[in-house]
Amino acid sequence: MVEHNDVAQISAEKRRVRGSVRETRAAMTAQQLDAARAGLTEQLGTLVSARGARSISCYLPMGTEPDTRPFLAQAIEQGIEVLLPSAREDGLLDWIRYTGEGTVTGAFGIPEPLGEHLSPLAVGDTDLMLVPACAVDRSGIRLGWGRGYFDRNLGSMDHRPPVFAVIYESEFMDALPSEMHDVPVTGAVTPERIVYLDR
Repeated sequence: MVEHNDVAQISAEKRRVRGSVRETRAAMTAQQLDAARAGLTEQLGTLVSARGARSISCYLPMGTEPDTRPFLAQAIEQGIEVLLPSAREDGLLDWIRYTGEGTVTGAFGIPEPLGEHLSPLAVGDTDLMLVPACAVDRSGIRLGWGRGYFDRNLGSMDHRPPVFAVIYESEFMDALPSEMHDVPVTGAVTPERIVYLDR
């Protein structure tokens, strides 16, 4: 059983890491963001091709999150089915088939595409999941931003496709604080490389 003090310590360490990552992202220059966008587009394209994925889930970026938009445009051009998340009030994620048309502002200011809402289970039929993250460690622990949407989604799936967290290189860390509900990921994608963590 995890003691209350341990839980408090883990929570405090998670807040510290999130704060540090926010500061680092906010300090990135336009040139650094452009270079990261180009690198990420290449790495994500390489991953999708290597795995032969014809259907994926991904996300639209907020602020200085790793920018997936050029990659998504490329994926749609190649005829790959793309599902993007829509946050629900009950803490689960619906999924929307992305066509590259328009977007709206959803819960918590998160951008989401226009289109038909599919059930939380729809993502289980994709070949590959690309998820946002604050940081990832060498054991596959993914630290999110504290709302738990992706942990709940991943934890509720009977069949889970390979899951890769999309981060900047500095956010791949040796070790992160974790709790029972934290679902490990298959790997991480940065603008510099693809890292497999489930071997």
